[in-house]
Order: sequence, then structure tokens, then C-alpha cells
Amino acid sequence: MKIKEIKELSIEELGTRKRELRQESFHLRLQQQSGQLEKPSQIRAIRREVARIETVLTQKTKAAAATPEKKA
Repeated sequence: MKIKEIKELSIEELGTRKRELRQESFHLRLQQQSGQLEKPSQIRAIRREVARIETVLTQKTKAAAATPEKKA
């Protein structure tokens, strides 16, 4: 996913996507350890996508927390 697509998702969707990617990463690492992994670059790509999602989640969480303070 591109960063634009990630920013369009809601916080709940981001959390779900992050969980799915973590699970996929786990399975890929198991395959790597057993010697069945065909594309080792997938692990790196998934790890980077998780980092992008965590970054956007942090930004959205901070923005949501800061918004009520400004109105009050």
C-alpha cells in the first residue's frame, strides 16, 4: 500500500491491517527458518509497511487527542 492509501484508512482499519501484516510476517519468518521461503524480500516489504501504518496511526492518534484540547 502506498502512504496515500494508508492515510485514507480509519484508525480501526489501520489496526486491523497492522495485525494482518504482523501475522503474515510471522508466517514468512517460519517459512524462512524451514527453508521454504521463495522471496526473502517479502519480509522486508511487510516490515516497512507495518512501520508506515504505525507512523500514520501515531499521527492520527495525536491529532485526535489534540483536537478536543483546542476546542475546550
